[in-house]
Amino acid sequence: MDFEKGGVMAKQGKASDLGETAGILASIIKNARLVWRLLRDPDVSSWLKTIPPATLLYLLFPIDFLPDPILGLGQLDDIAIILLGVKLFIELCPQEVVRHHLREMSSVSGSYRVVDEEPSQEPSPSAYIEAPYRVIEEGEEE
Repeated sequence: MDFEKGGVMAKQGKASDLGETAGILASIIKNARLVWRLLRDPDVSSWLKTIPPATLLYLLFPIDFLPDPILGLGQLDDIAIILLGVKLFIELCPQEVVRHHLREMSSVSGSYRVVDEEPSQEPSPSAYIEAPYRVIEEGEEE
């Protein structure tokens, strides 16, 4: 019986890994769409728009921090530079423009939250549900 539980646990682990991978891919696609929209937006300054092409230029440039023939490590620095360039570009863009594009892309809040103020400890009034109710005692019919 314990063996079967271990098998179930292993299957659940694979399912969660698959879900995690899907979430990472969805995040990459969302960030790529956001970068594309920000590059086309006239409210983003021209000098900021040079960051994504500069990161791509790094991939084509023959000098790397870690040489590409070193299997694995050479590609890791390329991926790190791309991720850093995308993150830097999004963070430096005007936050109201980023918010605008995120709202247009999806009604679900994304991984980029811009916090203007400290969150209050009290839940907002919309977090309460007001409805009539009646307590039914044991043995009492509805």
